[in-house]
Amino acid sequence: MTPPSRRKFLVLSSGIAATTVLPSTVRAQMVRTPLNNMPEVIRKLTGGKTINKGKVRLDVPPLVENGHLVPLSVSVDSPMTEADHVRAIHVFTERNPLPEMVTFRLGPRAGRAFAATRVRMADTQNVIAIAELSDGSYWSDTAFLIVTLAACLEELPA
Repeated sequence: MTPPSRRKFLVLSSGIAATTVLPSTVRAQMVRTPLNNMPEVIRKLTGGKTINKGKVRLDVPPLVENGHLVPLSVSVDSPMTEADHVRAIHVFTERNPLPEMVTFRLGPRAGRAFAATRVRMADTQNVIAIAELSDGSYWSDTAFLIVTLAACLEELPA
């Protein structure tokens, strides 16, 4: 029998090293983060008004490997005139430690209702974007995001 090549040796050694670390990683992934108080925060923001579906387009990748830098963009169908414009775009998540991730304040001089950023995602969850229009109405879009390696986990339960 011939001795294993250097490449095979490295692959086998890294496999053995990974198995010693794997149990804590698997445990961390299996611990699901609880739901936060997102519905209550949204109700407080809107004053209990109806949130309509449409006008808002939320773009997030459906699957991300790492929850630390997730690209997110939101656009709203609005003429952005003095009489009809977007006042704010709010983005919420149901499993991050804080439900409101980001708020973008806009006005008629913005030209178009669009915002993009990168966010941290604690776990697989729904993301909701709500646009507040100048006429007092609220419009939304929802996206489901699968996160394989969670972010926002400061401390794991024992």
